Amino acid sequence: MDYKKKLEELLLITARQNASDLHIAVGRRPTIRVDSVLVPIAKEQILTREDAEGLVLALLTEEQKQSFLVQRQVDFSYALEDKARFRVNVYFQRGFMAAALRLIPAQIKNIEELNLPPLLHEFTKLNQGFILVVGPAGHGKSTTLAALLDEVNHKRTDHIITVEDPIEYLFSQDRCIISQREVGSDTLSFHDALRSILRQDPDVIMIGEVRDPETMATAMTAAETGHLVFATMHTNSASQTIDRMIDSFPPNQQGQIISQLASTLVAVVSERLIPRQGGGRVPAMEIMLANPAIRNLIREKKIYQIDLVIETSVQEGMVSLNRSLVGLVRRKEISMEQAKSYSLNPGELQILLERS
Repeated sequence: MDYKKKLEELLLITARQNASDLHIAVGRRPTIRVDSVLVPIAKEQILTREDAEGLVLALLTEEQKQSFLVQRQVDFSYALEDKARFRVNVYFQRGFMAAALRLIPAQIKNIEELNLPPLLHEFTKLNQGFILVVGPAGHGKSTTLAALLDEVNHKRTDHIITVEDPIEYLFSQDRCIISQREVGSDTLSFHDALRSILRQDPDVIMIGEVRDPETMATAMTAAETGHLVFATMHTNSASQTIDRMIDSFPPNQQGQIISQLASTLVAVVSERLIPRQGGGRVPAMEIMLANPAIRNLIREKKIYQIDLVIETSVQEGMVSLNRSLVGLVRRKEISMEQAKSYSLNPGELQILLERS
C-alpha cells in the first residue's frame, strides 16, 4: 500500500466531513470525530499493525521519527499542501503505533461566527493584563484565542508573539507584526521561549498552554510589566483555575503569586462545546471578570466564594456556566439532558431551568 497516498485520502475525508479529529489505531477502521461522536470510516479496512505503522511513519520527518522512537510520543503540526492543517500527536499503545490528528480550520473565524459573547471584544482593546481561556481538551480554547488575536491583528498596530506546541492557526499579518514560535523547532521549551520573550519587544503575548509554575510566573510578570497576555489551561472553571495556579507553587511562594494574580488577572473564560440540536456544536461559557470583589477574594484566598460572585454579577457581564446552559436550552439549541450532562452543578441547573 502507498501509505502516503492513503494518509492524504484520510485527511481529505476528515476535512470534507467537517470532522474535528482523525484517529489511527490498530484493530479499528480509521475513525473521525463529527460533532463530538466517533464515526468509523465505513469504506476503510480495519488497520493491521503494518497499516498503522505505515500511516504514522508517513506523517513524520526523519528528525521527528528519531524523536518518536526515543520519546514514544511526539506533537507537531502537519500541512496537507494548501488544503488543510492538523495538530498531530503520534504515540504507542500496547506496543503499536497510533495517531490522533486534530483538524485546524484554514480560516480564523471571528467572535460572531463562533457564537461567542460580544463581551469578548473588550478583551482585545486592553493594553495589559492576564486573560485565561480554560476548559477540557477539544472544546474550542485555541479557536477562541485565535479569534481574539486576529481581532487585535486587524485593529491595532502591535507586536504579537505566540508560543505554541505545536503552532495551530496560521495568522496572516495585517496591522500587527506576528511572531509565531513553535516549541521543538523555534524554541526548546515554553520556559526557554518565555524567559527571553520580554527582550523581543512584544505588546501581546499568547501562551498555547500554561503547564507549569515557571510558565505561570512568567505570564503574570509579563502582564504586570505592561503586556496583554492570553493563555489556556486544562481546568473546568474560573475558581478551579485560580486554585490550581496558587496550589502549583510551594507555600513559601504562594503569597507573591496571590498578589500578582490579584493585580494582573482580567478574566477567566471557561468554555464547553456542546452538540447542537440539528447538527454542529455551540459554545457554553462561564465568564469571570476580575472586579474588586474577585480581586479581594483572591487576596484573602477565599476562592470558594468566587462562584457566588459570578452568579450575582450578571449586570457586569459575568455569566455562570449554568446560566449559559439555561440560555441555550431556552433557545432550543441544546436539550435539557445535554445541559445536565455538561453542568458542574446539575442540582442548581435544574432549579434555574424550572424558574425559566
